Amino acid sequence: MGWLGRDVVSIKDFSKEDLLEVVGKAAAIEKDRESYSQLLQGKVMASLFFEPSTRTRLSFEAAMHRLGGSVVGFAEPSMTSISKGETFEDTIRIIDGYCDIIVIRHPEIGSAKRAADIAKHPVINAGDGAHEHPTQTFGDLFTIKKSCGHLDGLTIGFLGDLKYGRTVHSLAFALSYFNPTIYFISPKSLRMPEEDLKELEKRKTKYYEEEDLFKVSKKLDVLYVTRIQKERFLNPEEYHGVKGVYKLDPSFLEHTKPGLKILHPLPRVDEINPQLDKAKQSIYFEQAHNGIPVRMALLSMLLKS
Repeated sequence: MGWLGRDVVSIKDFSKEDLLEVVGKAAAIEKDRESYSQLLQGKVMASLFFEPSTRTRLSFEAAMHRLGGSVVGFAEPSMTSISKGETFEDTIRIIDGYCDIIVIRHPEIGSAKRAADIAKHPVINAGDGAHEHPTQTFGDLFTIKKSCGHLDGLTIGFLGDLKYGRTVHSLAFALSYFNPTIYFISPKSLRMPEEDLKELEKRKTKYYEEEDLFKVSKKLDVLYVTRIQKERFLNPEEYHGVKGVYKLDPSFLEHTKPGLKILHPLPRVDEINPQLDKAKQSIYFEQAHNGIPVRMALLSMLLKS
């Protein structure tokens, strides 16, 4: 399937070859960004953020500007006609006529697909509730390949909120193309959703569930840490029951492989002590910055192919 005009709604819509193509394009852009600086001149990206965001929103906007394009949109839906009662569908129809591509984050699962079904222009899912975050996944794959040298056969640990962590859901599926061994490390109440585990079983991906990080920490090539997402809990008592369950500090490195890479989609709360930031194993800020070439790659492929 070609890239021009394609929607990016779910990571499950992409083949292994697709994933590697985006990673390769991002690497080329990172190496020679100046060559792409006017590629999307005259193109307009609509940035529709119905939910708070720092990294995803600003990296998409920066990516579009670095490609020579421009950006319209909002980061506060209360300042739009939605506050007057305009429907989601009508909002998408109107904005679709103002731009060449739509980037949307929304708290409801399936919202990006709803937008894609309405819009004539490509729609990129920048996070739909606790469901998926496909562009974060492209960035994570780029970061892992860059830091580990390859994607095949790695042992990956996912730590923290695996129930509501949309980045985990997308990345676990994408990694299944590369013969990984996966450890899902979480409290029972925040374990990986059953439907995601069944999908991994269908794809014959080796995975294990564990509550104790230190039982598996020395096996890991990559540890992907997530925060406990307070905003996803309907019951405050449930949140306080798991808040702060995992906290990493420099002493954690005594229980790992020397070459371990620690990732985090950010923002963090208290799960990673800032003292760990200086360790060579900690690459989460690099991971965040990698969102620029990856999103430049996606925008250029969807609008110029």
